[in-house]
Amino acid sequence: MALVVVVAAFLPASATTLMRMGLEDLVTTNESVVRGRVLDVQTRWNDDHTFMLTDVRFAADDVLKGARGNKEVTITIMGGTIDDLTTMIVAGPELFPGREYVLFLNRETLPGARGALTVRDLCQGVFDVVRIPGGDRAVSQATRHPLLAGPFGETEAPGGGFGLLLDDMGRDVRRMAKP
Repeated sequence: MALVVVVAAFLPASATTLMRMGLEDLVTTNESVVRGRVLDVQTRWNDDHTFMLTDVRFAADDVLKGARGNKEVTITIMGGTIDDLTTMIVAGPELFPGREYVLFLNRETLPGARGALTVRDLCQGVFDVVRIPGGDRAVSQATRHPLLAGPFGETEAPGGGFGLLLDDMGRDVRRMAKP
């Protein structure tokens, strides 16, 4: 019993618990997957003025899954900062202007925003594009959060801390997205 108490004292405290999703899970449960960069970020109150939402203007350089018509989309994520007030979503997506990402997107109902295009899977649906010698990589933001084991016992985000080669990830997503 003492061992359980000692181990529990060292586990991270968090209000959000995420079950690890594999790349195939992310592809099949989201309507679109895009690679591109954030153009602009604007936080606003929902219509009831009860919750902050952040609208992210995103330039899609490559559509890996979904409709290829729109090169620029607006994604809405929960939380944000207005003046000196911040609403933080634990393990939420972190998107910054000028940075490049691979995003897994779906239409969902958020507080005060029906049918919003969003990163439904929080940090698991965002891969930072990292430019390094030897090949650009896509590193899941979920590597910064503890994940519960998936159905096969994996607890590490796809690609782990080194990420996935960006070209390989794109090829795999396209293959998995085919009907």
